Amino acid sequence: MESAVEVESGYDDWLHGLKDPAFFARRFLKIELHPGQQRWLIGSTARENVLVTGNRWGKSFVSAIKLIRHSLYQIRPLKYDTGGRYRAVVASITQNQANLVFDQVVRLVRQSPIISPLLRNLTWTPHPKLEFDNGATIEARTTQNRGEHLLGNDYDLFIFDEVAFEAAPEYVVEEIILMRLADREGRLDLVSTPNGKNWFYRRARDISQKHRRGFFLSGDSRDNPHISKTYLDERVQYFSESRLKQNIMGQFVDAGGEILRGGYVDDALKRFESVNTVSCDSDKFFLSGWDLARKQTATVGITVEVCSGKARVVELERFKRFDWMVVIEKIKERQEKFPGRLMIDATGLGDVVVEQLSAYRPEAVIFTPATKAELLTNVELMHARGGDLLPSLGITRWSWAGLVVRR
Repeated sequence: MESAVEVESGYDDWLHGLKDPAFFARRFLKIELHPGQQRWLIGSTARENVLVTGNRWGKSFVSAIKLIRHSLYQIRPLKYDTGGRYRAVVASITQNQANLVFDQVVRLVRQSPIISPLLRNLTWTPHPKLEFDNGATIEARTTQNRGEHLLGNDYDLFIFDEVAFEAAPEYVVEEIILMRLADREGRLDLVSTPNGKNWFYRRARDISQKHRRGFFLSGDSRDNPHISKTYLDERVQYFSESRLKQNIMGQFVDAGGEILRGGYVDDALKRFESVNTVSCDSDKFFLSGWDLARKQTATVGITVEVCSGKARVVELERFKRFDWMVVIEKIKERQEKFPGRLMIDATGLGDVVVEQLSAYRPEAVIFTPATKAELLTNVELMHARGGDLLPSLGITRWSWAGLVVRR
């Protein structure tokens, strides 16, 4: 039977583990975290956290520890402590990838003599799920099919592993995942190795540069003392500079498959850090383009100011409306605010909207492989010439369509 001193000591350790993630890992899981992993667990307390690292840094391992610790302590805003059981999930581009983190969770729990008795239930179908005695659960899910397997659920902690390789990241994160966290102000961790300058790159950049709230951390594979330094040094000798930066240093580089070269975007962003307005003369004009919604997609309207060979986004709106009259009224309001050239996506039922806006002399655009190639060519030309583009310029069809300048 435990003495009062031993019980008191155990209780103090449990409280210490709540305050100190590294102590929790050491005391209850017999794991010694490297400094980068400690910084991540201590700092990633925002509603949105981004971790980008080289391969073998230990991001899946540290994610497993976070899932266990948060579930045992049920870490969330105190006002939601009466809001039902605590739910944590790791999701990834495939079920197998998500299972890699979940398997780490199971292994760490089972090998801990202190935590293993707290395991109430473990099931593998229809998807892996672990339940503790306090009612908290940890699941592994896939984001395949645009996240449809996540619909109808709510979570307190969501870890999206290898988000940089997700085919539809903006839709899955904005439309699916963030709404799963809305009930209890849950936390989202976006964790990945880099994969070119894609959506994950832009999200990480926005958070690291304080344009969006959140916590950002990057990590080099060589931070991990548990992998062979000799082996890594050998690999580095044969890596190109870009492969070294992406796979070892955890840095974003052009991967060759980007819609637009990352260097162009970076140059435009740097110019706008020091210049907030474009000095325009009498040749200024506005271009507005509207990409109309298809089923679950959103309607996007962008207006670009073109002046003296430079272009900048002055208004960008994205919304879901299924009433065509609402869309038409929004387009009219934009034209009154920024009178100028108007282009409308006339693919499918778009010709109905074009007809309703005849007073503004809209140009109907039918999207074909040829027109898409022309749009991308024009926006690339604007960047190559040093055209200024606001950071809010998103990679949607009408973001590029708004820059088609034919005078």
